[in-house]
Parts: sequence; structure tokens; C-alpha cells
Amino acid sequence: MANFLIEHQCPQCGAPALLEDTDRIFACEYCRVKSYLFATDYFRYALPHAANPDKEIFFFPYWHFRGMRFSCYPDRTDYRFTDLSCPAADAVGCFPLSLGLRSRTLKLRSVSPHLSSRFLFPTLPAQQAIRIAQARSDLFLSDDSLIFSSFVGENISMIYAPFYIDRLQDSADLSPLTPHPYLIDAVLNEALPCAVPDDFDVSRMPGGSPNWQIRFLPMLCPNCGSDLKGERNALALYCKNCDSMWQARQNGFEKLPVACLLNFGEEAGTDTLYFPFWRIKADISGIELNCCEDMVRIANLPRVVKKNRNAAEFYFWIPSFTLRPQMFLNIARNITLFQPPEKLKSSLPRDARCYPVTLPITEAAESAKICLAGFMKPRKNLSERLRGIEIRPRKFLLVYAPFRETHHEFVNAEFHIGVSKLMLAGVSH
Repeated sequence: MANFLIEHQCPQCGAPALLEDTDRIFACEYCRVKSYLFATDYFRYALPHAANPDKEIFFFPYWHFRGMRFSCYPDRTDYRFTDLSCPAADAVGCFPLSLGLRSRTLKLRSVSPHLSSRFLFPTLPAQQAIRIAQARSDLFLSDDSLIFSSFVGENISMIYAPFYIDRLQDSADLSPLTPHPYLIDAVLNEALPCAVPDDFDVSRMPGGSPNWQIRFLPMLCPNCGSDLKGERNALALYCKNCDSMWQARQNGFEKLPVACLLNFGEEAGTDTLYFPFWRIKADISGIELNCCEDMVRIANLPRVVKKNRNAAEFYFWIPSFTLRPQMFLNIARNITLFQPPEKLKSSLPRDARCYPVTLPITEAAESAKICLAGFMKPRKNLSERLRGIEIRPRKFLLVYAPFRETHHEFVNAEFHIGVSKLMLAGVSH
């Protein structure tokens, strides 16, 4: 899916820049300052408008979701990309129920206190909006045997659309002297189909000036002061000097627990790329899944767990990077069933090539139940068993695993997993 474009300004020199919505690193071409874009909750953007200066513009909020939608059925798991928007406040029967394709066709601006227009406050929480969006999407599913569905890796943001009120003559009204108030789409300067009530007053809706702006964090290691490195869309940054990994938080950068999986028994070469995975330990209710022996029994695997691994703790292994839904689910299921042994090193190899972390731990945890559904046997009992299962992540570790580069893919022979180059957006060097 194509990303949408955002207009920014350098916090150091004010120079303009155009970034994609997934970009987190701002590198100014003029003053050469590098900053990390951070939002406490979610990013807020505004569509441009073409209204005359004398019009009183106000902005209506929409939640925008983009990610993978997994739907679990007794006999299969469906997956697809989802890209949708829905009102973040009461639409009062007047505002459009979706932004359509505008977030893709227009250059958006980041919302900041410098914008003087009135912004209506969101009154619908993001999670409630997700449930509404899921229900709307489920209406188009012909099969009523859906067990559960989940959004994974969604990029949640808020996009404000510009409107204003104008009085126009209703073509159905026989009286030419009674113009009615209409809601005008300020992007196209066109009236929406239906007139609003005569007593419609946007000033009575909760709103005001946008008291929010993006934080620009200097990309310096909190531990040693060296430059932090990362791809433009990376959610975790690496300090080569003190061999540490960091993620942005409310009060700056926070150190991430990280390890490297030693699979090859030999030093990695220049053809090795390290892919990141979230190793998640969770409390699971409704089913006994605490160790590898439990997993073998639940998955009905044709193998015997070695004695020294019978009591080994069970972990979910979820990719820390985004892929096409089918490959994402296959890799998560396969490496979870493999349960890599505790051959971990607490640091990355010097000068290692690492693929960027683009899926946060919160989203990876959302995929744990769909991963479990992928290997539970028998599937005929899946419906009644899954409904009573709850998964609560307790601790996590970011683990890098080595993959050998071939002509068309990256392969880990021990896991029997290959990642196609065509499905990757880029490689970190």
C-alpha cells in the first residue's frame, strides 16, 4: 500500500520537507540536523483546503487505520490489508463517513498550534472506532462462522478534514428567497448533498485551537552521547558506540532489551542480514500452554521434545517488521513452533546488517492469538476453545536472528524459513 505524504518544517532552521507518514527520522537537507519524530499517542494531520479567506473554516476529525486484518474461522484464517477511515466524533448525520482516497491524493500538513482554525475534538476513542470499523467490515463477510478477527500492525492516526457553512438555494425549494445552510467541503469548495438544520451551530460542538504538536527528539544516545542510527521508518534506533538499542518514549529515549540469536555456529559473513523478532512471554488463560511440551501436544506435532527442553518456557515469536499478511502469519507460526533454544548473545555482532524494527511490541502482541489459532489441533474444536482463551503479554525481548542472503530471498536454514526480497521495502546496511 502506498503511504501518504506529510509536509513538515525543520525545528532547527524552518526548512520545508516532505515525508511519508511512516517516516520517523527527519534529516534536514539544509542544516543537516537529524531528529526523531515522536507522538505521545498518535500523529495528527490536516487536509489542505481551497476556501476563500473570508470563510470560517473548521476541521472535523477522522480516525485513519492501516494494517493487516486477520479473520479466524473454524477451517481457515483469512488475511488482507485494511485501509479505512471513520469519524472520530459524532457526525450528526451531516459529515461524510469516510475520507475516501484523499489521504493518498493530497499532501497533508502536521497539526500544530500555529494553525488558527477551529478543530473539533474527537469524542470516539480509537479502540471503539476500531471495533466499529471491524463490525462494518464484517458485514461484507458471507460466512457467519467467524470466531474472531484482529487488526495487526495498524498505523493509527487522526486526519482532520476542512469544512465551512454557507447558505445556498435548495434546488427542491420553490421559494427563491429562503436559502438553506449547507456544509461545504473546503477541499473542493462543493456542498455536501443535504442541507444541515437551520439551527446547526458548529460552535456548540466541542473544539478549539489544536493544542498538540510533534516532538522532535535529537538522535543522540542517552548512554554515551553518540549518534543513533536507523532507517527512516525504524521504531528502534541503534548506538554502535555502546552497542545499545533505544525506542522513543514520553520522556525521551528508553533502552530496549535486545539479544542476538546464534544459529550458525560460525561467524556471520557479509551475506548475513539480521531480522528482528519479538520474543513474548505471556500469561494464557483457558488453555495450558506454559512449556514446549504443552505446545507439541496442542499443535499435535509428530515429534518428541528432548528431555532437556520439556520444561523450557513457551514463547511467541512474532516478526518485528511488517510483511504481507500471509507471510507474516506463516513466519510467526513456524518460528513459534520451532521455539529457538536459549542460544542468545546480549549484543549484536559488530558491523552487522540489521533490518529495521517497524512493528511495535503492542501490535505484535495483538497477533499472538491469531498465531495460536494457526497451529492448534484439531481445528474442528477450534471455535469453542478459542473463545475462552485470553493472552496477556508479560515480558518481551527484541531478538535478532541471522538470515543468509541468496539471489531471491533471505534464508534461515535452521528455522526452515525464507523471506522473499520482493516483500521487503528495503534493507538496512
